[in-house]
Amino acid sequence: MRRFIGAVVCAVGLLPGVSGAEELRLAVPEALKASGLAQFIVPRFSLKTSVRITRVDEGAAAEMQFTDGGTAVFQGAGQRWGLEHNGDPRAVRFLDWLRSDVGKRTIESFTAEDGTTYSAELTVVKAELDVSFDGDSNKGEALSLTLCGRCHVINESNRMNGMGSTPSFRVLRSFSDWDRRFANFHLLNPHPSFTQIDGVTDPFDPSLPSPIVPVELTVDDLEAILAYVSGVTPADLGAPLQLQ
Repeated sequence: MRRFIGAVVCAVGLLPGVSGAEELRLAVPEALKASGLAQFIVPRFSLKTSVRITRVDEGAAAEMQFTDGGTAVFQGAGQRWGLEHNGDPRAVRFLDWLRSDVGKRTIESFTAEDGTTYSAELTVVKAELDVSFDGDSNKGEALSLTLCGRCHVINESNRMNGMGSTPSFRVLRSFSDWDRRFANFHLLNPHPSFTQIDGVTDPFDPSLPSPIVPVELTVDDLEAILAYVSGVTPADLGAPLQLQ
């Protein structure tokens, strides 16, 4: 009996996602590391699956790596990117997630600081995706009012509290790339100086502390905000100006 129990314990310890298992290592080429794409997508996968991934430099020992070979998963920065792995079930799960609708939307919602975007559609013609978000919309509204309502008008409940120099959520929702703007708001000035997203942003430089009370949230919080904003009625800004 003792021998049987010991075998079961050992087997459980080898299962992916079980507490105590070693974190899965992902080798990231410098181009993707510099753009911030890997830092953007990995925490979102971990949030959904509880599979922890550690990002390491290209060439370091790892169970999987982004390369120009392997199974193609997205394209951008002038090339196609694939994922190679050693067969670890958790790595297979990560690959499947990258190729799923949710994974594709995550990849395509990212915009690097220099404007670089990535496409999960590996064809010449990119199909339009019906974007949807599965976060808690009610939670997203509450977070928006608490965190974003300092500067932005969120809805009628705080319409007198926003700053005149910042667009309202309804105006932002009217932009064709509103989902990219919200998903990457922490990269767009002035947000980096006072925003912290757990597992995504780097800690503040001690010599450059936040000038205001920091905006602190998780990836789950951000998805809730996206779910809320997706249901906001876009502002009618009228027809484009016609210059004579």
